[in-house]
Amino acid sequence: MACFSLTSVLLAAEEVAAAAETAESSGLLNMDRLPLLGVALFFIFAVVYWITVARSGGEIKVREIAGLKAIEEAVGRATEMGRSVLFVPGIQDVSEIQTIAGITVLSKVAKTAAEYDAKVEVPVARTLVMVTARETVQEAFLAAGRPDAYNEDLIYYVTDEQFGYVAYLSGMMVREKPAACIYMGCFYAESLILAETGNSIGAIQVAGTAMPAQLPFFVAACDYTLIGEEFYAASAYLSESPAELGSLKGQDLAKLLAFILIGAGALLATATQFVPSLQGAFDFFTGTLLG
Repeated sequence: MACFSLTSVLLAAEEVAAAAETAESSGLLNMDRLPLLGVALFFIFAVVYWITVARSGGEIKVREIAGLKAIEEAVGRATEMGRSVLFVPGIQDVSEIQTIAGITVLSKVAKTAAEYDAKVEVPVARTLVMVTARETVQEAFLAAGRPDAYNEDLIYYVTDEQFGYVAYLSGMMVREKPAACIYMGCFYAESLILAETGNSIGAIQVAGTAMPAQLPFFVAACDYTLIGEEFYAASAYLSESPAELGSLKGQDLAKLLAFILIGAGALLATATQFVPSLQGAFDFFTGTLLG
């Protein structure tokens, strides 16, 4: 063991010495990449600035999202029909950012359900998601002034097995026929099975995911779909957290700058076909900002 440790230390020392040698020969900064550094600093500044504005009470407007407005309609319909609302937070653990975004939407669904005196059922595929969902729903019922209506037994763990979980959900949907099915989180091949089953029982369906391969299935079979980054924007919109709203605004400005740079690069590439002398400027532009 001692021999192994000494060998590891010697190897690490050699690597550090080689890295130091490389740094000395090449310099600490690659001056050709300074424009790219400027772009990165702009991104950071935009996010930090708008988070500061949000925390100081400044208004940051986020456009209304149709899928979120439909949640109240879906819960209201479930109340009128005397049926439950099914919420599926994806099949990944809480370490997945999409699951966290889905739990934020669950808070809105649970609060609306508490106000309408509707039943929200949340079967999950991960035990930690179950714990998080229970706390979220309990807080939502408390905020709505209906802590007595909270029932933790409606939020339960099924199985980690992907298709075992989906088989349970499909069977439950056919038997109990929930009036509204809401899918918010990370989904894979099970997205089509869930969406088609919900469609067959006539439920109002609202879905949201950032998985590009699964979006077509949700769009085809659901009434409302939050597409890609709209899903994350929904989380910021509902939570009204200054950090999330500020990050959203800062990222929008960063995307605007990226769009401008890409457009400028496309125009410059076109111009070089007619003015060959611009080739040097084009190479510099692509090598520093887009390279």
